[in-house]
Amino acid sequence: MLTLDPDAIEPPVKEKGKEVSDVSQTTEKEKTTEGTLENCKTATATQDCITPTATTTINSDPATNLITAPELQSSSTPPDVSDRRTKRATWAILFLSFFIADVSAGLGPFLGVFLQEHGWGPGLIGTVSTTGGVVAMLLTAPMGALIDATTYKRSLAAASTIICMGANVLIFLSPSATELVFVAQIIVAAAGVALMPVMVALTLGVARQKGFHTLNGRVQAVNHAGNMAEAGLGAILGSRFGMGAVFYLSWAFGLVTLVSIALIPAGAVDHQAARGLEKTNAGRGGQAAATDQQDHQSQPQTHPHPQELGEEHAKAWKMLIQCKELLVLGAALLAFHLGNAAVLPLYGQAVVAAHKAEPASFTGVTVVVAQGTMVIMSLAASRLAVLHGVGYWPIILVSFCSLPVRTVLAGTFIESWGVWPVQVLDGIGAGLQSVATPGSVAQVLSHSGRVNVGLGAVMTCQGVGASLSPVLAGWIAQEKGYNISLYVMGVFPMVSIALWVGFIKILRKPNLQSEQESE
Repeated sequence: MLTLDPDAIEPPVKEKGKEVSDVSQTTEKEKTTEGTLENCKTATATQDCITPTATTTINSDPATNLITAPELQSSSTPPDVSDRRTKRATWAILFLSFFIADVSAGLGPFLGVFLQEHGWGPGLIGTVSTTGGVVAMLLTAPMGALIDATTYKRSLAAASTIICMGANVLIFLSPSATELVFVAQIIVAAAGVALMPVMVALTLGVARQKGFHTLNGRVQAVNHAGNMAEAGLGAILGSRFGMGAVFYLSWAFGLVTLVSIALIPAGAVDHQAARGLEKTNAGRGGQAAATDQQDHQSQPQTHPHPQELGEEHAKAWKMLIQCKELLVLGAALLAFHLGNAAVLPLYGQAVVAAHKAEPASFTGVTVVVAQGTMVIMSLAASRLAVLHGVGYWPIILVSFCSLPVRTVLAGTFIESWGVWPVQVLDGIGAGLQSVATPGSVAQVLSHSGRVNVGLGAVMTCQGVGASLSPVLAGWIAQEKGYNISLYVMGVFPMVSIALWVGFIKILRKPNLQSEQESE
């Protein structure tokens, strides 16, 4: 009979140790998971959390307290494909910004001269411009909410472009029909108000917050170059074939705009980043957290309900009132554009009415000089704010100071050569603001998820001033003369300067360079 010695049997120490180790690891995993879920609960309400599974590794970024899932990000699209798609989207956005300039602005100062040739007075020209401006003002904030909510940003830009092109046909065919021109201008304003905010959203969605300030500076520079090219071609064609040729040029730019929109890859736009809400720290060239293709399949924001847009509109105004930085910025821009918006068309009409220049060529020169200066200023603003750490406060202050000097020169020298100093100053002010305004809003509302809503509210304030400026300046010019009207327009930017300097303590923030270094 075989006898077993109990002392000869070794206890399964390794197995028990393994079991203890497994239990310990399981407990540790549970603690890690519980801690991760707890972080999700305490994270910012606007950030989405990712629930870990047995096959997902979750990393916590202590710099931003955001939870990232690298495996999930890299599994959908290879990095090289993502980089190529981002580069293609960047170039497409630059092409779009070049050609969309003419579409979003309607015919610009050419419209006033075109209507002047058909018997319109400065008061009525100013009134039709103000009518369109009021419509744009009323729609700017809700349009920002729509852009934040929808994932069909490219389709929205294309539809707006087509509508603007169609409305310009009405003006071209019936310039003497006052009511029809008013209706067409309202349509252009309603459709065009979406174009520039969409450009900002697409830029932010492709470059992300980290790369936005640099790419936005380039986009704005290219946009001004497009305005300059359109104005130069308009001056040449208008002088040779008449002002009607400007309409054909506008339609050609519109067609190329549609092609540029189609060139933006569907998966290159991160719609969370486009509204100022990023799930990861991925900068420009990183994997999109929520691309077009993903959003169309899963995100509820794809089809925003009208009631939701109304709520977003209300939130935009609440945000503007509660955020002191945005409130001061909006009020200062309102006063500035109350004086600025009418100066370019009014000065062009004044010189043409005095028979000091040929209408089409002079109007084109006014735009070319201004836009050429804007190209330089927008690039300089981006470089100063980001690379040299100046920030946006002094840049906006310089833009405000340029207008009083400009109006004094414009009212004093109603001559063809006056276009150079007058419009160089216009380019300085507008070029700096084209970068500093969206950049300031994106900086203040970073990670809020409401960048476009906030920008819409600020642009609405700007639109109030811009819409009232033409009718105010036009009727003053009709009653008191062009020079008096131009002098009056120089009073309003003094209010902007007073606001900007008076609230310097709440407006001066850490510069962008230090912020980027901390990311």
